[in-house]
Amino acid sequence: MTRGECIRSAVSVALVHYPVYDKNRQVVATAVTNLDIHDISRSARTFGLNRYYLVTPVEGQQELAGRIVRHWREGWGASYNPKRKAALDLVRISNSIEEVLEELGNEYGAPARLVTTGARQHPRSIGYEQMASIMAHDRENPYLIVFGTGWGLTEDFFDRADFVLEPIRGPGEYNHLSVRSAAAIIMDRLFGVR
Repeated sequence: MTRGECIRSAVSVALVHYPVYDKNRQVVATAVTNLDIHDISRSARTFGLNRYYLVTPVEGQQELAGRIVRHWREGWGASYNPKRKAALDLVRISNSIEEVLEELGNEYGAPARLVTTGARQHPRSIGYEQMASIMAHDRENPYLIVFGTGWGLTEDFFDRADFVLEPIRGPGEYNHLSVRSAAAIIMDRLFGVR
């Protein structure tokens, strides 16, 4: 295992469906989507990450996500598309970010460092090269990169984050990427081979 592989094996991603904002900045729970399950797990597998957590306290959404994941891990889909099975093997469904952090802390024997993402600049935002360097030199802690659905993570996530990644920006004013696109870009910027 290379040094880069060791670093990435201690990094997981989480897609949070609650608590997040809606377009009116009300705290809501958003729906799990099939595309996010598949595409983010494929990106996480491509870049050698440890796990992909779907975070929702909504029981019906957990059941839906579980059914989709089981189909590709255990059902007909596993034999039909082994590459998709390999990606979906990373998926874990959790009730809350606290549950995820507890699991990672127990697994690694150290608290996970929380890295948040968002479409807006934050006073504590740091660049991708700096974050990649921090993770490369920290051999003691696991990392959890957190993505929000809807209109983004609540301020509580940013307040408790160890690190806040700078937003992805295009040349114009418009900045509303799908979360699966943003996740793929961020993983590439942090872990891609250059």
